[in-house]
Order: sequence, then structure tokens, then C-alpha cells
Amino acid sequence: MPVWRSWHRPLVVFSLSMVVLAVVSGVGLVVDDRQLVGSPIWFKPFKFSLSFVVYGLSLAWVLSLLPTRRARRVGWWAGVVVAMASVVEMVIITGQVVRGKRSHFNLETPFDEALFNAMAITVVILWLGTLAIAVLLLRARLADRASAWAMRSGVVLALAGAAVGFLMTQPAPGQQRGVSRVVGAHSVGVPDGGPSMPLTGWSTTGGDLRVPHFFGMHALQLLPLVLMGLVALAPRLPRLRAERVRLRLILVAAAAYAAVFALLTWQALRGQSLTRPDGATLTAAGLILVGVAAGAYGALRTASPERAATSLPGREVDPTEPSGTSEASPTSEPSTGSEPSSASEPSSASEPSGASEPSGASDTKEPVA
Repeated sequence: MPVWRSWHRPLVVFSLSMVVLAVVSGVGLVVDDRQLVGSPIWFKPFKFSLSFVVYGLSLAWVLSLLPTRRARRVGWWAGVVVAMASVVEMVIITGQVVRGKRSHFNLETPFDEALFNAMAITVVILWLGTLAIAVLLLRARLADRASAWAMRSGVVLALAGAAVGFLMTQPAPGQQRGVSRVVGAHSVGVPDGGPSMPLTGWSTTGGDLRVPHFFGMHALQLLPLVLMGLVALAPRLPRLRAERVRLRLILVAAAAYAAVFALLTWQALRGQSLTRPDGATLTAAGLILVGVAAGAYGALRTASPERAATSLPGREVDPTEPSGTSEASPTSEPSTGSEPSSASEPSSASEPSGASEPSGASDTKEPVA
């Protein structure tokens, strides 16, 4: 059975629906020349649908790795909550595009305000569902510690990135609840809809909270990709074969990711464009680079290629098996080979696997970290 068939099915179905919406939005970008807040009107559902594709598939994969039946059951319902909340949000966004109206921060009419309030509620529900998944991952004991911490760090940073969205709902200067037709903004120091970067639409003249929002939410994909890169390099770089080295490097990567996320948030809140960093921002970025280099050097220096374990994710190493580089002791006695090692007592493997407990009980056993 393909591995993806064990993934969280509602989230997979939701992600596939977002692929369809991305195609529809792409067609809309071509055939519909309407503009909204300085960009093509179908640009927002196009970006959101692509983001939800990778976000939904990432959560669907992570949930399939939970080790116990109880965790998988709770995770299944948390995934359903995330999928349903995301569907509601995308229906509102797309519906407002069809109407030619803003979906976010729009208080122009009672109906528009009701839709925006509904979106705010669904975002909170989505965030809480992701928080439940994060708690499950933090409590789970997974066999490969590097993989475990790549996923844990990724989902926690994704939560932090999603939380940046709450900052956007605060009234911008000159806005007043109950009076202004638009309350909230993603730009800081400049109005929404000004000069922007191609593709992303991020402001080039002021701060933009969408930058840390995007960067944080996609840690759930980037940190596991870093681990995959380390595993792929392990056959050529013996130091990376040790699980403890990969774990240390993942922790360094997660710390660096968190530092960059904090820097991007600080930069945006100061009304500074991503493309125009000042001296303070560049200094902070330089310190992060130095810290990453020092952390990576320390993680690799403590590993000895000769003594590094060769355990990679998905491979079990028998600690009783002699190393291929070890030399036989000159005082060791050769085995007579007269009788097999298992002759003195029966092997436990001879017992039926389900004899001692029900067949479903094995699902609740947790691997030792």
C-alpha cells in the first residue's frame, strides 16, 4: 500500500480541493482583469490555495506518524477541525472575490462584517486545531529523535507564524472600529495596496506582516526538508550518519529559523520593507549567521567519523552485531559450531504474535526514544 494512503484522509481531500481552486484562480488571473487593493482580484485565492496545499499535506503526513492509537484518534479529529475551518475560510475568500469585495478587514456593510467575523472565528479554530496537533507531537515518543524534533519545531513555528495574523486585525493608524469601513491591515507604516514585490505582493515601501506570517507557517515543510537533506548526504559524509549529530543540526536549524522569524516580525513591526533593511536589521542578521555557523561547527566537531553510528531513519542497528572495522581479539576462542545458539531455549519468535494480547493492542505501544 502506498505510504500516502495512511495519511489523514480529510486533510488530503482538502489539499486536493485546493489544487483545483488554484487552477480556477489561475484561470481567473488570466481572464478577469479586475483589480482589488492594488493587485489582481484572483491573486489572493491563488496564493491561499497554494499555501493550503502544502500546509494540509504536511499536517496529513505528520498525523500519520503518531505512534499510539489514542494519539492517532485525537489527531484525526484535530485534523478534521483544521480541514473544516480552512474550507470555511476559503469559501468566504473566493465568494468575496466573485462579489468584487475585500474578504479581510472589510466592515463596509453588515454582511461584509459578518463574513470577516466568521473568518476570524475560523482562523482561531484552525489555530487551536494545529495547537492540538503540536501537543500530540511534543508528547509522542518517536524512534528517530532528529525526525521527531524536526516535526515538533516545525509545527510550533507554524503556530507562531499563524499567530502573526492576529496582529493584522488591529486597527491601523487612522482607523476606528465602528466608524472606518476597513479595520486592520497587513502593511505597517504605509497603506495596503502600494508598490509591492512581484509574485508575493509584499510591500516594498513599508513593513508587511505577511512576510513573517508566511515564513513561520511554512517551517513545517522546511525543517523536515533540512533533515531529508542531512539523511541524503549521510552516505557521503560519515559524520551525518550518527543520529545525535543530525539531532544537533536540526536543533541548530530550528533555533536559526526561530531567530529569523523573530527578526522578520521585528522588521515588519518597525514599518521596514523586507527589501530595505537598515543597519540594525543587517547587524541582527549577521549575528544569526555567526550563531548558525558556530552551532553547526560544534555539532559536527563532537562527532567522530570512525565512531559515528550508522543508524538512519527507518534502519535498525543491532548493538550486538560486530562492527565491520573491528578486529578479532587474538585471545578469543573460535566457536565450535557444534550446536546453534538458540538450542538452549526456545525463541520467543515461535509464539504467535497475537497470543498474549488482542491484535489492536500493538498499536498502543510507543517506540523507545
